[in-house]
Amino acid sequence: MRTLSSFVLFCSVATAQAPPSVTPAWDLAPLIAAFSAQAQRVKPILDQLTPQEWIRQGAPQTYASQYQSAQQEIQYLGAAAKAFESNPEKLTLALDAYFRWTAVEARLNTLAEGVRRYQNPAVGDLLVSVVAQNAENRDKLRDYITDLAAQKEQEFAVVDQEAQRCRGSLNRTPARPAPAKKPASPKPEGKQP
Repeated sequence: MRTLSSFVLFCSVATAQAPPSVTPAWDLAPLIAAFSAQAQRVKPILDQLTPQEWIRQGAPQTYASQYQSAQQEIQYLGAAAKAFESNPEKLTLALDAYFRWTAVEARLNTLAEGVRRYQNPAVGDLLVSVVAQNAENRDKLRDYITDLAAQKEQEFAVVDQEAQRCRGSLNRTPARPAPAKKPASPKPEGKQP
């Protein structure tokens, strides 16, 4: 009975302390889908870029490597968003999607400078515009990650508190002495008549 009452107490404490601000998974799915879709809008713009032509015009070789890296990062972002969408309550997946987007964003903003200078300023502006359109989704994702991390920390604190309480009650319970062993009855050494 004591175990049941401890469990009920633990559940009520955990429920009372859970922050209500974390977006439920069903409300998060459209955000993840919009975030991923907006990121995929960058791909057709990237396909128009010709960094090898830029290099012939005197652009640094780093633009070609940034272009390749941006294409890879878009693919990685797609995979990260898909994994996050399938398990939105997993903090590591949320962080992976967020950090992949920030890497793509930084790479594309740098690449846009080369597009403006060596290819077409309008395409560079379009690239920056498409990246900027995902800023609201990025900010919502960042807020979700912050809320989820706070929730996980709070859940851990409750579990740790309960574990400490259980350890304390176990340490206070006096140890029962081991039951005394009965002496073994002597065995007859020979046959008795």
